[in-house]
Amino acid sequence: MERSFAEEISRLSLGAGEEFHGEGILAVTKALLQSGVSYIGGYQGAPVSHLIDVLGDARELLDTLGIYFENSASEAGAAAMLGASINYPVRGAVTWKSTVGTNVASDALSNLASSGVQGGALVILGEDYGEGSSIIQERTHAFAMKSQMWLMDPRPNLTSIVEAVEKSFELSEASHTPVMLQLRIRACHVHGSFVCKDNRAPAISTRETISQPKFDFSNINLPPSIYAHERLKIESRWPAAVKFIKDHQLNERFEGDCTDVGLIIPGGLYNGTIRALQQLGLADTFGNSRIPLQVLNVVYPLVPDELVEFCANKRAVLMVEEGQPNYIEESLQAILRRAQSDTRLYGKDIFPMAGEYTGEVLTKSLAEFIKQAAPAALAEQGPPRCRRPPLRWHNSSRKRLKRWEFRCLPDRRASASVARSALSLPR
Repeated sequence: MERSFAEEISRLSLGAGEEFHGEGILAVTKALLQSGVSYIGGYQGAPVSHLIDVLGDARELLDTLGIYFENSASEAGAAAMLGASINYPVRGAVTWKSTVGTNVASDALSNLASSGVQGGALVILGEDYGEGSSIIQERTHAFAMKSQMWLMDPRPNLTSIVEAVEKSFELSEASHTPVMLQLRIRACHVHGSFVCKDNRAPAISTRETISQPKFDFSNINLPPSIYAHERLKIESRWPAAVKFIKDHQLNERFEGDCTDVGLIIPGGLYNGTIRALQQLGLADTFGNSRIPLQVLNVVYPLVPDELVEFCANKRAVLMVEEGQPNYIEESLQAILRRAQSDTRLYGKDIFPMAGEYTGEVLTKSLAEFIKQAAPAALAEQGPPRCRRPPLRWHNSSRKRLKRWEFRCLPDRRASASVARSALSLPR
């Protein structure tokens, strides 16, 4: 469904130091303007398609900056636009709803990933998975692995999303590889704020055109170039991407006092995981977790050194990976075994193999992990809060009780027996 952002587009002109307040999809648009993008395209498919609606309402601003905008006829047409970044140092972004849309665009994306890019190429994808989805339940991760395009999955807050857009262009240019950035349904509509930068007019644009075109035969996806492309992916582009991710600390680490266990989380699942930890009394309202967290804002490629370092001196780690197959868990298992790590890895043996990780699923699964891993810091105390079973029909009045009852016991020593009973923690 098309939306009008006529009233909100004035925020896209905010300058350096000013604070932006608004919706996630508006923040993505602002991030594109701050990144000096030369061209933007896309195909309709809610909710990420609202990016197209925003740009349509902001045509006057785009014309001022010299940015070319096109409402593409299909996802394949949008992906083909990114071919402009193969031979020229121009930044481009396209958007559509995944995964069906990515399947339509996969031929163009395969050619793009094979040739490589000179300018940053970004694909912004609506990861329509779980409750409220209208498409087949598959994962964008498969397409990223197939063509070896890097996949960003930022934490769902405006500051992280904007930074992910800006860093995606830099990562793309540093590794000569197109980058995918996935946003779940709720992330597109999340509200918040971030501190703006000035919009950047691109060096090559509709106002500043190229005077001398250039052509490089090695970028053509035909023999013998395609054999060199494959070697470049492994020998040059992949190591460059891993180095950039590590040097710029795109992934985040949050320490906690339960140092013998940990959680590894894709950025997009961060908010839900923190909320579940709050329900168990293992995180506060500011997001401070007692369980150490390794947040993967880049889920492909993984950075082995970061993961081995995080798992060092930990008895058990839980991989929180929504959907199937469990690509990240299997890769992490291989990384730890190659490093001869003794850390036990939990994952789909605790979480459901398929389906959205709702608040209920996350709370139940994290409680089971705590029960099995038994962090030393919780051995005597137990989590300070626990969720009681839902109340049933009252026998006398036969009136249904509509609310869940929570037992909040701020004193950990006083609540130890209740918490141990609820989670079956060892004494």
